[in-house]
Amino acid sequence: MRALIQRTSQASVTVDARIVGEIGPGLVVFVCAMRDDTEAQSEKLARKVARLRIFRDDEGRMNRSVQDIGGSALVVSQFTLAAETRGNRPGFSSAAAPEDGERLYEHFMTQLQGHGIPVERGRFGADMKVALVNDGPVTIWLDTEQG
Repeated sequence: MRALIQRTSQASVTVDARIVGEIGPGLVVFVCAMRDDTEAQSEKLARKVARLRIFRDDEGRMNRSVQDIGGSALVVSQFTLAAETRGNRPGFSSAAAPEDGERLYEHFMTQLQGHGIPVERGRFGADMKVALVNDGPVTIWLDTEQG
């Protein structure tokens, strides 16, 4: 699975002019299930996101996790993280099939909640508008196939 994580002071996701998920300080997690991913990758990714130390400590160093600060996560499905960009038009054949992608997206959120992180969400497969204030800015790329 792949994720693009942004440390945020606030974020929201809107579908059909209605806010469906909103957080204060925490993480926006754009997540994509790849073809052949399993629940094991989803669990690995959730562990990594929960423990990732990208929030400032008292000395201003990135040394605290979202768990440590009592933050939340806004999780948004984003199959475009699977983009293959050899030409000018991206392809997405390495993304999981929609039914697998949705199942693993749901599993990821359940696992993240199991780590004590409040989770808000986008709507799988919907046309979403995501608004966020990237704090730092801090943006981290994670891929379970790369460690």
